Amino acid sequence: MKKLIIWLPVISAILAIAVEVLMQNGGKHITTKQPYLVYLLIGFLVIFTILTIMSYFNAKVKAWLKERDLFIAVAILFLNVLNIVTKKLALLPVIYFPSIDKIVSVIVEDREFLALCLASSGKLLFTGYFFGAIAGFATGIAVGFSKGAGYWINPLIRTLGPIPSTAWIPIVLISFPTTFSASAFLIALAVWFPTTVMTSSGILNVQNAYFEVSSTLGAGKYYQIFKVGVPASMPHMFIGLFNGTCASFITLMTAEMLGVKNGIGWYINWQKEMMAYANVYAGLIIIAVTFSILITLLFKVRDYVLVWQKGVIKW
Repeated sequence: MKKLIIWLPVISAILAIAVEVLMQNGGKHITTKQPYLVYLLIGFLVIFTILTIMSYFNAKVKAWLKERDLFIAVAILFLNVLNIVTKKLALLPVIYFPSIDKIVSVIVEDREFLALCLASSGKLLFTGYFFGAIAGFATGIAVGFSKGAGYWINPLIRTLGPIPSTAWIPIVLISFPTTFSASAFLIALAVWFPTTVMTSSGILNVQNAYFEVSSTLGAGKYYQIFKVGVPASMPHMFIGLFNGTCASFITLMTAEMLGVKNGIGWYINWQKEMMAYANVYAGLIIIAVTFSILITLLFKVRDYVLVWQKGVIKW
């Protein structure tokens, strides 16, 4: 039985293909130009068949697959069940719950326009994220190392920080010359607060013994800040960046409602008004995949920067 578990993703993919090919459609959903779901499931089947066979000869592949096989199988099973209740039986309202075929067809057939929207959102997101992270690091370091800065900045952090950045839209619209700069500011504000709080918290929790030892060895003030305090507080800084990344994606959706003429958030809102929910779901999938990739990259950077803490801390 245990030997069959590693084949669960393959079995689940075969079952989903059989349902899609052999079960009759409900007839209420629009037929797509190509059987995109079948292509997708065949791709899953080929990939996981190859990985499963490789697992018998490669220990790393076996460990990777063993850790994820059940989740992957359940994910494919979920697609199968969703396909049955939508396309096959039409148990859910067709306009709000399009078939998986239709959603995949939007991603494939509108890929050039979606890529343009994604690039526009990426430009806006990274502009706001960059300036928000830089401001958060600077403010957090100042609060962590300077009592004077903490005296003046902490009240602002406690009163203004918890306010959702989108609540500043009326003021932002009249304060910035362009909608792009206004939207970037909202994203920067969403990133600034968690980065500031976690950076200052990390610095304040650094053991005094580190600073005392460095001072005894002749280290100056700036050396203690950038060579002792900042490196020791980096685990907290990365948690702040992680939270800021989540907040930036949430703010992006609202920020792209401020008059921008492109972007994934704008695309989703536009398609929602057009009642094209297959396009809405396609945009949400692209956002989810993009967010997952960025978070994975952030974890890779964290592991590289904090290689000296490997095995000491866990997220």
